[in-house]
Amino acid sequence: MAEVNFYALNVGSDFNINTNGSGIGFFGNGWGRSIAVSEWNETTWITDSQGVTQGSQINNVKYAHPNSGILAGNNCVNLTGIPNYQATLNIRFTHDTAVQVQNAQVRIYDRVNINNNPSGVTMYTCEVVHPSTLQTEMGSGDTTWLDTFGSGSILNLVSSPGLSGLWAASGDSTHSSDSHDWFLNLTASPDSVGSKLFALQFSCEYL
Repeated sequence: MAEVNFYALNVGSDFNINTNGSGIGFFGNGWGRSIAVSEWNETTWITDSQGVTQGSQINNVKYAHPNSGILAGNNCVNLTGIPNYQATLNIRFTHDTAVQVQNAQVRIYDRVNINNNPSGVTMYTCEVVHPSTLQTEMGSGDTTWLDTFGSGSILNLVSSPGLSGLWAASGDSTHSSDSHDWFLNLTASPDSVGSKLFALQFSCEYL
């Protein structure tokens, strides 16, 4: 049986996100604080579907430049230098038996139809492939942020990354495992005033 789970990351911990009515919220400099129009999130939290219930604070990666992000402590790091454990989100695919996984994709949409663009918000995403804990070493993930929206701009992920994404780092895209992990950085900027509700959709094929 195949199953997909989403884990929000914090240094030293991860939190299983109950997708039935909860997820991730992007805020300004603290829980519940707004992000100014055309600015980017300063903090990221687990919250409910409306963004009003405060959960755990998780790793925040703020857009700084097409090739870099700002981590906690205002540390600006090249995207390929950000380790897996400092990413915002871990998507984990599991199966009863070892399988290969291909055509893994992430979409950002309006919560109505996965082909629709999110409304009133710009969402950048990138995949992290960096199992080392050292920022001084470069990983093999995305080198630039992708403006991700509906069916017009989809984030394509590596095939068969294996447990903890270790096989993605090796370059082997045919590895069979009963667990495959992808790591993502997410950063959001409002295009207009007011709360923005949108969603992330993950899909893949396995054999």
